[in-house]
Amino acid sequence: MWTVAIVVLLVVVLPNTNIVALQGSSGLGCKLLEGSVQAVLTKPGDFIIGGVFIIHTSLKTTELMFTHAPEPLQCSGRLLRFARAMTFATEEINNSTELLPGIRLGYQIYDSCASVSLATKAAFQLINGLESTFSLSAPCYKSATVSAIVAESGSTTSIAMARVLSPFGIAQVSYFATCACLSNKQQYPTFSRTIPSDQFQAAALVQLVKHFGWTWIGVVHSDSDYGNSGMAAFQAAAKTEGICIEYSEAFYRTNPLSRIQRVAEVIQRSTARVVVAFVTPGDMIVLLKELLELNLPPLQWVGSESWITNSDMTRFHIFLGAVGFGIRRAVIPGLRTFLLDLSPAQASASPILREFWESAFRCRLASGPVGPGERVCNGSESLQQLQNAYTDTSQLRITNMVYKAVYAVAHGLHSLVCTQKNGSTLQCDRGMKLNPLQVLEHIRKVNFTLNGNLVFFDANGDPVATYELVNWQLSEHGQVEFVTVGYYDASAPEGELLTMTRNITWTGGQSQVPKSVCSESCPPGTRKAVQRGKPVCCYDCVPCAEDEISNKTGDGTFQGVFVISVVGACLAIAIAAVFYLHKDTPIVRANNSELSFLLLFSLTLCFLCSLTFIGRPSQWSCMLRHTVFGVTFVLCISCVLGKTIVVLMAFRATLPGSNVMKWFGPPQQRLSVLAFTLIQVLICVLWLTFSPPFPNKNMKYYKDKIILECDVGSAVGFWAVLGYIGLLSLMCFVLAFLARKLPDNFNEAKFITFSMLIFCAVWITFIPAYVSSPGKFTVAVEIFAIISSSCGLVMCIFVPKCFIILFKPEKNTKKHMMGKIHFTQDLSSSFTV
Repeated sequence: MWTVAIVVLLVVVLPNTNIVALQGSSGLGCKLLEGSVQAVLTKPGDFIIGGVFIIHTSLKTTELMFTHAPEPLQCSGRLLRFARAMTFATEEINNSTELLPGIRLGYQIYDSCASVSLATKAAFQLINGLESTFSLSAPCYKSATVSAIVAESGSTTSIAMARVLSPFGIAQVSYFATCACLSNKQQYPTFSRTIPSDQFQAAALVQLVKHFGWTWIGVVHSDSDYGNSGMAAFQAAAKTEGICIEYSEAFYRTNPLSRIQRVAEVIQRSTARVVVAFVTPGDMIVLLKELLELNLPPLQWVGSESWITNSDMTRFHIFLGAVGFGIRRAVIPGLRTFLLDLSPAQASASPILREFWESAFRCRLASGPVGPGERVCNGSESLQQLQNAYTDTSQLRITNMVYKAVYAVAHGLHSLVCTQKNGSTLQCDRGMKLNPLQVLEHIRKVNFTLNGNLVFFDANGDPVATYELVNWQLSEHGQVEFVTVGYYDASAPEGELLTMTRNITWTGGQSQVPKSVCSESCPPGTRKAVQRGKPVCCYDCVPCAEDEISNKTGDGTFQGVFVISVVGACLAIAIAAVFYLHKDTPIVRANNSELSFLLLFSLTLCFLCSLTFIGRPSQWSCMLRHTVFGVTFVLCISCVLGKTIVVLMAFRATLPGSNVMKWFGPPQQRLSVLAFTLIQVLICVLWLTFSPPFPNKNMKYYKDKIILECDVGSAVGFWAVLGYIGLLSLMCFVLAFLARKLPDNFNEAKFITFSMLIFCAVWITFIPAYVSSPGKFTVAVEIFAIISSSCGLVMCIFVPKCFIILFKPEKNTKKHMMGKIHFTQDLSSSFTV
């Protein structure tokens, strides 16, 4: 079945491969006639690891005439170190006595030449092998040729390969494909990588831009899966941080020249002094050639990891001072020796190594006729003499990702084929028939340390995201070098993600951070007015309207509210202290001391809750101010209501044969206060659950002002809270009014009546005032109602008693309290808790 699928895909996807159907005694079959891709580096072994690398960096395309078969694709350029790093890692593993002992790993490495079609061809051949003829009628029992594949560097080519490999369950471990889309395990179930996803890099770049205060930037990106996905993530994160983007331009190196020139002109005309480039090196070089033709102002470049640490880019001094996030450097012991330990004989044995050797030393290894201007290599050539990207091991970043990928595959194979039981010697089954899905499962579970670096994969096949912040600086010898000036760790706590370790040299050799804002901050006495059709970062500074500003810090009116609230709370606390010091006197005992103390506590909270209405509205302050106000006032009114009921019950208890007080003693009083308060708590919980208050920018009252206020959310919830307070207040007023003519000396019902009259009057007038007052006046109305109603309760209920306690102690006696009415001792005790 898989063979049939491969044939179909070969016909559809690989136009340069000719396939012919054969009919014979063995049944219908297929034969590859030509066009197959040959592995550039191979080594036999017990288990084979596939590799696909960009060894040649560009593709020579030919025009298709459709009159004859297309010529084979030709590649140019050279990038050999990544492929050689894979061969080094394989040799190192084969020499290990701890990892896969007794097993020889082999490899088949292909050159994708940065081409999707060539990468796809390589994927098919790694799956199916290189048999020239195979039968369609015979069942396909053979497993994949390779155990796993280390590939590829480009996101687009990795996506193409992943779509081919996923149906066969073959593990693919990439070392440089960073597109966030590849983390989707529904689309790419067998894909993993040792390099972090661009989702993390985009977040890191936004934190970098925010750290330096750049709110007005330009962005350019490759018109590819890598660039489009990375820039989409960057723009989404930038928007949440209030960073404005002046322009966003996408291009690809094969675009018409006019398109590239237009992007360069946009950058030249822009006012943003910071440019974030989410671009591949190949695309960047094409753009730079056009930028160098223009008279550009000094620009601060911010680069993605694909080009910010690419040594081929250092010849462009336009990037001096650039900053960006690169993969963290690593040390791979023995790699440099391996890379340089290449003899002419070894180079002659491999076409790709021969090509590299002849290009590096400009001589011919092959015997035979020598062309004009060519010479034969004399054997004195040594790689030790070279200084190029192949021999430079000072910046092992992506190379280390290749190294990690090979070791991840090896550790996965080790856990699958090697076992150790009861402390015996480790046994590895070199003849095991591997199931690709089992290999994939074991690779996903690896967790090991390699040269001090922890290697593991999360559920999406991604590693932990850590980056170095790299700055392009000139060395003492006038050469561009990548200097690490900070670090980014996505696993660090919020606020510690980005850490700086060294000073940055900015564009033009400046030591000061360049500014990139659309509009400067407005001076005192002016306000921001957003420019029509422009982002919020662009505004004009216009003079503030009359009475909008104050020369003094803060607002005098709210300062006054703060003082009154604190004074009121202190007054309630002072009265409570007086009552406590005289708790055994008749006037305190006769007025239900427990409810009095609870009422004073609730009044203290009522005064203080007005403070929650002061300041800039936030999500928590909006929810807190209304609910605290509602609960504390119900607690307050519940205590007053309890005191009123006690007065009525006490005087009914004096009637002959009445035992009503036993039904409203201290336990019942506490229970009633708790029950009344819990009802309000339930209303507030429902309000906060379904539609809580929230901060809102009100622009309906003024065209030139934005009023920051707390929207009540559910109007039903808000008026239910107020309505319940009003209901309890009305009940209390009615009961106190009925008890007002009871004997004076022992009755506080008159004081409660007056306090409830003030309370109800305040809140009745509050309703129309609240509805008709916008913005800060609404808050002022609420605070006034809270403070005035609280003051009414304190002044009417407690101040007269405190006056007698402190200044008329002769009236604070049992004889005076009984007065002309000859109540019994039982009556007095009925008020005492």
